[in-house]
Amino acid sequence: MEKQLTGTLALAVFAAALGSLQYGYGLGVINAPQKVIQTHYARSLGLEFEPQYDEETNLTTMQPEADSAPAALTMYWSLSVAMFPVGGIISSFMVGFVADFRGRVKGMLVLNVLAVVASLLMGLAKMGSPHIMVIAGRAVMGFYCGLSSGLVPMYIGEIAPVKYRGALGALHQLAIVTGILISQVLGLDFLLGNDDMWHLLLGLSGVIAVLQSLLLPLCPESPRYLYIKLGKKEEACKSLKRFKGEYDTSKDLAEMQAEKEEALKEAKVSLLRLVRSSVYRQQLFVALMLHLSQQFSGINAIFYYSTAIFHKAGVAQPVYATIGVGVVNTVFTLVSVILVDRAGRRTLMLIGLGGMCLCAVGMTVGLVYQSIYSWMSYLSMSAIFLFVVFFEIGPGPIPWFIVAELFSQGPRPAAIALAGFCNWTSNFVIGMFFPYVEAYCGQYVFIIFVVLLFGFTLFTCLRVPETKGKTFEEIAALFQKKRAPRPVVEAELEQLKGATEA
Repeated sequence: MEKQLTGTLALAVFAAALGSLQYGYGLGVINAPQKVIQTHYARSLGLEFEPQYDEETNLTTMQPEADSAPAALTMYWSLSVAMFPVGGIISSFMVGFVADFRGRVKGMLVLNVLAVVASLLMGLAKMGSPHIMVIAGRAVMGFYCGLSSGLVPMYIGEIAPVKYRGALGALHQLAIVTGILISQVLGLDFLLGNDDMWHLLLGLSGVIAVLQSLLLPLCPESPRYLYIKLGKKEEACKSLKRFKGEYDTSKDLAEMQAEKEEALKEAKVSLLRLVRSSVYRQQLFVALMLHLSQQFSGINAIFYYSTAIFHKAGVAQPVYATIGVGVVNTVFTLVSVILVDRAGRRTLMLIGLGGMCLCAVGMTVGLVYQSIYSWMSYLSMSAIFLFVVFFEIGPGPIPWFIVAELFSQGPRPAAIALAGFCNWTSNFVIGMFFPYVEAYCGQYVFIIFVVLLFGFTLFTCLRVPETKGKTFEEIAALFQKKRAPRPVVEAELEQLKGATEA
């Protein structure tokens, strides 16, 4: 009899999600010890820079003020922050190649070499030139995370039973926010975010890489990869039984056979052909818009600058309020894991985006009027926490795994690579340009996100289909109904099949 959830499946999902944990840790770890790291940079460069700590607020900003740090120091710090998403942008294009070259499991296993190298560069930064070693380590870690953020949801999406595909797929986001929270807590001054231990804080992700390297060899390869990509029916059958227990695999094999036949019709799809082909245009448009809605919702602005926002709102210890945001972030991602296969992806996206839009309005009103009415600061803080709650209900976890649901085996690796590139680039743009936009717009900055969120909510309502409980073939059929007349589609598929792949 088929078991939907087994120990092997749980182990495989946990082992894969450790890659997402590293991604979250790398995303958040650089913020807390900023002033300490800048001091070490200054000493290495022979510059005079002694930051003034605000013991009352313990406030840490994203970038040093221009008049308190030399230009060279500002440049090196900006590179330390920016090289992480730059590494992710570059490597996101290679997700399809790595996934298909040696398989999902071996791909994740080999990638840990990058994670260990990155952690050693940062962990040993005190022994060399800290600015060079940290920047290099952040670039390598970003390169690793760009690949990992594509491989993890791809592998989990392919091994998860249809009934639990949404919940297991959302664990990728849960691991990311858990990693962010761990980095925030460990980055407190009395733990590792101090002058003596900051290099260990940055290098600690190597421990996660070692643990994942020990667990991945125990995990079966994706049955879909084995059967559809390699044509190894017996190995795929064994893999299915390891994931689901002893049962009749004929139904799953029949579904994979149908998908394989479709894949043979469409052939392997390169990035260029994916972008140019009208056959996949609607799925691709939906996938990219969902990733844009995740990044341009304003959530990274909240994460990067929440400490400063809480300080403006009059919180005595804003760093701890920011950690509170991280806790809420993690708890409600867990709620999403529970709800996503019950309420559905589309419903949760609509609730999340609509709720965030209203919260952005509340945040703006609170920031504008808090100098007049003191109680408005409570409105701002409540809006921040609710903003994070609505984000993790839908727009946080869903875009990562829904891309794998929207595409069949042929175009899936290229689609995930392109969606990852879109996500990382958007992350970089927000991180680089939000401070300037904030300086120009002041307290009205979140009105921009109100407009964007309203547009994303409208798009989701009109264009995003529900994928809950549907097979990959059934999801593809939803888009085929909206495509060009069938003879046109078949002609283009034949053209794709016969063309030489780039």
